[in-house]
Amino acid sequence: MEHPDRIFLRDHVISAEIGAFQSERGLDQRLRFNVTVDLRDAVTGSGDHVDNILSYDVLTQAVATALADRRYNLVETLAEKIAAEVLAHPRAATVAVTVEKLDRGPGALGVSIVRDAGRVPVTAAVPDVTVQLFQPGAAAPEGAVVLVPPPSDHHLPRARNARRITLLALDQSAWAVAGGLGIEVAETRTELDAAIRQRQPVVWAPARLAADDPAAGETPADLAAWLSRRLGAG
Repeated sequence: MEHPDRIFLRDHVISAEIGAFQSERGLDQRLRFNVTVDLRDAVTGSGDHVDNILSYDVLTQAVATALADRRYNLVETLAEKIAAEVLAHPRAATVAVTVEKLDRGPGALGVSIVRDAGRVPVTAAVPDVTVQLFQPGAAAPEGAVVLVPPPSDHHLPRARNARRITLLALDQSAWAVAGGLGIEVAETRTELDAAIRQRQPVVWAPARLAADDPAAGETPADLAAWLSRRLGAG
């Protein structure tokens, strides 16, 4: 019998206000989260590409989203919300969630649930990100900003693979811009999404995402418009 591949988050401890008793109101207490996800597809089919797997960020973000949604009286309700957030991802088949209170007794007190479908509404993601063309001499942006690098200064041959060569040259430009500004480069959708959630600016190296979609174009302006549509960005 073949078992599904799994990813997990263990011993993730966050302090938050939770509890039905009056003595628990107005005070944070430590919560420990353990989340295990059975995957729909084996990781061997990912091609070692981070965009083809369920990122661990999905698990930590599910916990953060659930805690930000409301104040909970019950850890059971919190666990249900986390499960729904994880199962909203198409690569998640089943999720096991354990939430424990660490400060209410001599040991850990909590609940474990297993779900293969969400039972409560998920929080709709509203992207708040801007895609910008890099302007030479400009300072590093702040917040969730994706910079599209300028074209290379080098003359590039117009051969059969000219578009891919142009995109690879933009990748080199992205690394140069990122080094000058002291910020990170993002090549994959997973890296872009993580930077947006963390409200961190990045420079986009476009070849990996855009090479197989001719509609993305090859100029910085066309690539910026294409990425903006993909991200739902300004």
